[in-house]
Amino acid sequence: MRSMLFVPGDSPRKFEKASEGKADALIIDLEDSVVTEKKAEARGLTLSMLKSRPGPHQLYVRVNALDTGMTLADLAAVLPGKPDGIVLPKSQGGDDVRQVATWLEALEAAAGIAVGTTRIVCVATETAGSIFGLGSYKGCSPRLAGLMWGAEDLSASLGATEKASGGVFHSPYRLARDLCLMAAAAAEVAPIDTVYTDIDNLAGLEQETRAARRDGFSAKALIHPKHVDIVNAAFAPTDAERSWAEKVIAAFASNPNSGTLRLDGQMIDKPHLRAAKKILGQP
Repeated sequence: MRSMLFVPGDSPRKFEKASEGKADALIIDLEDSVVTEKKAEARGLTLSMLKSRPGPHQLYVRVNALDTGMTLADLAAVLPGKPDGIVLPKSQGGDDVRQVATWLEALEAAAGIAVGTTRIVCVATETAGSIFGLGSYKGCSPRLAGLMWGAEDLSASLGATEKASGGVFHSPYRLARDLCLMAAAAAEVAPIDTVYTDIDNLAGLEQETRAARRDGFSAKALIHPKHVDIVNAAFAPTDAERSWAEKVIAAFASNPNSGTLRLDGQMIDKPHLRAAKKILGQP
């Protein structure tokens, strides 16, 4: 999964348009893009969107944060539509995942869904306190599929006046980004890069996405359909990367009892083999 496109939960029209694109996943949003007065209506519309399944995309639902008191009602309303996963905003750590997982277990059973199939992705850096919970996700639940970092709400939590300048995040946000990446790697789940908000700056989007892939992120969240193709392309291996990966795998296949090999004048070992398999999407 490379691209996760947010779609307002109260807009079937935007959902239909998003479904025509090539995003790997659509995140139907019940949180920030829906005003309080329309939350109940959006739940019903979201359920209809889930049931329509217009394309091959994975379908996630971003519910409202646990501190709003609306999370359980959101889950109860949308689970009959069998979403592939839930996105939990403003997550504080592994205990939040365990709470949502407990609710999902009961709701899946009630809806006749195989228990354990609904995944959870956490937006894990939206408050100052959440940064200190990043180390608690490892082993918290087999449902956990990814950790996403976010800057918009974190800015408000910090009382900051600016997140970035010249297209470069300031240090608190780089810290949150890097720690989220490491937390996801430690928990063995997908690290997901934050949304790019300068909608018409497609060159900047490509640059930020390539930097995310370079550092180890495997997907990016998106807020506009025209970003999808650029992000998908940026996460695709280059011809040079594919060639290198194929040579590494072939070298170890020819020398199965060797832990270290020489390839093109460079020493390679098992971490290089794991990296090569990741590039080619091999287990």
